[in-house]
Amino acid sequence: MGNIFGQLFRISTWGESHGGGIGVVVDGCPPRLELSEADIQPDLDRRRPGQSKIVSPRKEADRVQILSGTFEGKTLGTPISLWVKNEDARPEAYTEMATKFRPSHADYTYQAKFGIRSWPGGGRTSARETIGRVAAGAIAKKILYEQYGVEILAYVKQVQKISAQVDVETVKAKEIEANIVRCPDPKAAEKMIRLIESVRRAGDTVGGIVEGVARGVPVGWGEPVFDRLEADLAKAMLSLPASKGFDIGSGFNGILLRGTEHNDAFRAKGGKVFTKTNRSGGIQGGISNGQTIYFRVAFKPVATVMVEQETVDIEFKNTILKARGRHDPCVLPRAVPIVEAMTALVLVDHALRHRAQCG
Repeated sequence: MGNIFGQLFRISTWGESHGGGIGVVVDGCPPRLELSEADIQPDLDRRRPGQSKIVSPRKEADRVQILSGTFEGKTLGTPISLWVKNEDARPEAYTEMATKFRPSHADYTYQAKFGIRSWPGGGRTSARETIGRVAAGAIAKKILYEQYGVEILAYVKQVQKISAQVDVETVKAKEIEANIVRCPDPKAAEKMIRLIESVRRAGDTVGGIVEGVARGVPVGWGEPVFDRLEADLAKAMLSLPASKGFDIGSGFNGILLRGTEHNDAFRAKGGKVFTKTNRSGGIQGGISNGQTIYFRVAFKPVATVMVEQETVDIEFKNTILKARGRHDPCVLPRAVPIVEAMTALVLVDHALRHRAQCG
């Protein structure tokens, strides 16, 4: 029913924004992996609200608990259940939304599809659902790094018209985490923070681009035709709340080049094949070619704005709504660990599929 992601490494997320909590069941994790809450919590801390002045002020510790699937600090190969309690839910802030549809939210479509919806905070459509993805993604990242040497990073590349200059081959995690907007370009980061603060004061929101990077991915991950690696990455990213676009490698800018300019020339050295350029973004024919994988995800401005907007109510009468509650003026800083998590989930699934088919 759309709540399950992956084939061999499979996750199923559950929970609503203002319910008892958010969780995920991870199935297919290899046994004997050392795993504790301490392996998962750092990424949840990067995702949680209330961490800076440019994100939602909702106060949640987002402390994860492992309920099953481990014994004596190691995975059993059985389903791993993870749970985070909701502690600062305030459903009363959304009372008006029980009868009025918020513009550009999923209120109307959920009501039309199911005939019922959890209106406090958007319920299942809230970005709080991504807690489960990030928790599962932390396990996937651990497998990828320890067993394959794969490093996964993401960072804010652009906020509205402010764009950062970042080298995908050399960018480091400490540079990304050096500021609250998670942009490794310090000068661009300062401008981004000022812009986000200004739109927050105006009761408005702003969008932008998160760039994802996976370094050290071996040759051969990905499946022909329908399960191309970039196709699964695209689905993963476009399943995220507020995401509106995906491109990889040269992306849409590749149309500005001719084939002779765009092709990545092959070379060999020491018995290994590499490409002189990487406009393919590390994937050719849907299969990883050993070069760095890099891509971009566009996120729209947050739909909840603190000004009056036209809408309709549940009786389909025209009305006015001014949103309340606690919301991000820009999703990008908190989207960074979510993009990393979804990247890891795709790659670990394909790593296991490759091992199963090709050894």
